[in-house]
Amino acid sequence: MGAACCRPTPVDFDGEVNLFHFVLLRCVGKGAFGKVRVVQHKQTRDLYALKYINKTKCVKMKAVANVIQERRLLEEVDHPFIVNLRYAFQDDENCFFVLDLMLGGDLRFHLERLGSLQEDVVRFYVAQLSSAVEFLHQSGIMHRDIKPDNILLDERGNAHLTDFNIAVHFGDRKLTGVAGSMAYMAPEILTKRGYTCHIDWWSLGVCAYELIFGRRPFRGRTNSDLTYSISKDPLKWPEDAEKKCTRPGMLVIKGLLDRDPSRRFGCKPNGEGYQELRRHPWFKTIDWDTLESKEQTPPFVPDSKKANFDASHELEELLLEDNPLKAKQRRANQDNLSAEMRQMEDQFTSYDFKKMQRRSYYPHNQQQLISTATATSSGLASSRPATPANDLRPDTGITINSGSMELQGPEADEMNKEMTEKEYR
Repeated sequence: MGAACCRPTPVDFDGEVNLFHFVLLRCVGKGAFGKVRVVQHKQTRDLYALKYINKTKCVKMKAVANVIQERRLLEEVDHPFIVNLRYAFQDDENCFFVLDLMLGGDLRFHLERLGSLQEDVVRFYVAQLSSAVEFLHQSGIMHRDIKPDNILLDERGNAHLTDFNIAVHFGDRKLTGVAGSMAYMAPEILTKRGYTCHIDWWSLGVCAYELIFGRRPFRGRTNSDLTYSISKDPLKWPEDAEKKCTRPGMLVIKGLLDRDPSRRFGCKPNGEGYQELRRHPWFKTIDWDTLESKEQTPPFVPDSKKANFDASHELEELLLEDNPLKAKQRRANQDNLSAEMRQMEDQFTSYDFKKMQRRSYYPHNQQQLISTATATSSGLASSRPATPANDLRPDTGITINSGSMELQGPEADEMNKEMTEKEYR
């Protein structure tokens, strides 16, 4: 009799996705209003990263519209070198993003551990990331926060762009709001001349320079000093630059860090900038035809025997968390919600990549279905990286950073308009 009452509630895998569909594993990251942990789907046995955001904290920080925008943008994109959304849902306390699991850590982790990366490794990452950036721009999206912290490696060493919480759709009108991480901002953002998606190529150039040389190209002790350096200082190379980077590599970095967007690598219209980048001699060793199918062997493979994230997150979850995450049935009465809570309830809608087609919420893209559940928009094989089905080693993990935040007003109509609050990191 006693055993019968303790049986777990049967999981309805045919119904709408919820937290009961997943086994909760390691806590591996912490953000502004939530955490990230590894989860396993109970039916498919696939491993994912679960990013969950506390609704109350989200409302308190006036970031409701920001979170909904990230949710909508992630439904729209599916690419081999992006950390893609697989499921989305909510309960009474949290909003949940279920994302591709990256077992290799972020490039900030590896940069701090190694000091700098080999040129051939960085060239491979730049090639993969340029493919992701071009895909986003062709979809009318600019990322606005490309930096080593937001580039994750899978277990084989392929690079993926993550953290879309200040990404935004763009059109013909230039944006003027300051957004992103200051050290990686393009000069046209800081000088408030107006900007468009060209800023992402500048940020990629800053990343390439930093990864190869172990320092950023423009620095300053204060925000005003850094703004001046990014806007005015000539691009300088370290004294040992030629030992770490070939001349073609320096030319690519210099081209990405051109202050004139019309001359900057990657920025020519109609995809010609991306094609010009692909044709550059620095990339002659890259087989672009097989790059997106991940057939190539990455030059750097993360050490699977070591944790590629801050292990203190798991300890904190075990010892300090007074409200640990667990699956809960939803309350039946949702009539007394605040305006912000109602907005999340109505607009943070469920998503299941196995059952639904990707779509855009942006008015100009309403007729465009981005992809089916199992293939990318370019017709390539599924962009979801292979993950072990039966075992999660205790020293394996991911890092997904909360990243920079640019806050919006609570109104849904403002969702796709320019955001203006600043956050410098």
